[in-house]
Amino acid sequence: MAKICFGIDVGGTTVKCGMFTTDGTLLDKWEITTRTENGGENVLPDIAATVISKLRLKGYKDEDCAGIGVGIPGPVMRGVVPVAVNLHWGEKNVEYELSQLTGMKVRAANDANVAALGEAWKGGGEGKKEIIVVTLGTGVGGGIIIDGTIVEGLHGAGGEIGHMHVDDNITALCNCGHSGCLEQVASATGIARLAREELALHPEYTGDLRTGEVTAKAVFDAYKEDDPLATRVVNRFAKYLGTALANIAVVIDPEIIVIGGGVSRAGECLTDIVGNYYRSIAFSSCANTPIVLARLGNDAGIYGAAKLVLGKL
Repeated sequence: MAKICFGIDVGGTTVKCGMFTTDGTLLDKWEITTRTENGGENVLPDIAATVISKLRLKGYKDEDCAGIGVGIPGPVMRGVVPVAVNLHWGEKNVEYELSQLTGMKVRAANDANVAALGEAWKGGGEGKKEIIVVTLGTGVGGGIIIDGTIVEGLHGAGGEIGHMHVDDNITALCNCGHSGCLEQVASATGIARLAREELALHPEYTGDLRTGEVTAKAVFDAYKEDDPLATRVVNRFAKYLGTALANIAVVIDPEIIVIGGGVSRAGECLTDIVGNYYRSIAFSSCANTPIVLARLGNDAGIYGAAKLVLGKL
């Protein structure tokens, strides 16, 4: 019977790797460099080599391993990546190629979806099967878990929460090519953008955000000190995100909503204010859905990738 599995989170700079027991105990974690030169031809062979090396080093046999789960920074459809720009990949059948290199079972999915699965398995959503996970970082990512399974969709775009349209008045283009996306107002860069807009509208303001670097962290730090401009910014952010979550919830009817990413380091003040806006507009049956902070941090991807190869929650 299989004893262990591997969770791999592929990034543009590093590949995070984890060895787990099949019940979810993290035995070891490490990183290797993502070699993207020559069309990223070394990425999968390097993953295969480090997995096999770790398996041997820890004294396990091939039959002890349930397989390898992989999170990829790009859309994944039934194990095939049509394109992964940060890895310099065109179409690549990740599951087939890595399985050929290792002789092991392989399952692959989009990295944001995989991180959501990690939080669902051993993080903020542990024990739940109907979950929305949203990650607030440089962009806004996320994942939707229904009946313990990632919702990927026909084109691998399931869970692209950051590209929900939330504001007709925004004319600047999002990275997706459209405008008015949640990512433009709820990511770390989006919160800073809202703050700069408020600073331009209120020349009389002389607080910390006028003199210091305008970042999401600075905004929330000032908000905790009852800074009036920061309070306006956080309220705008919370209204956008709370509305988006209420719209998703009325379709999904989740057991729990988990918020992660760098912005979530603001702590419970973030879930409190987002929750207030969410509850004020959410459909009555969904209004009391708990909104909690993620727990796994940067390890969510390796946990989720491991669970990917083990099967549904």
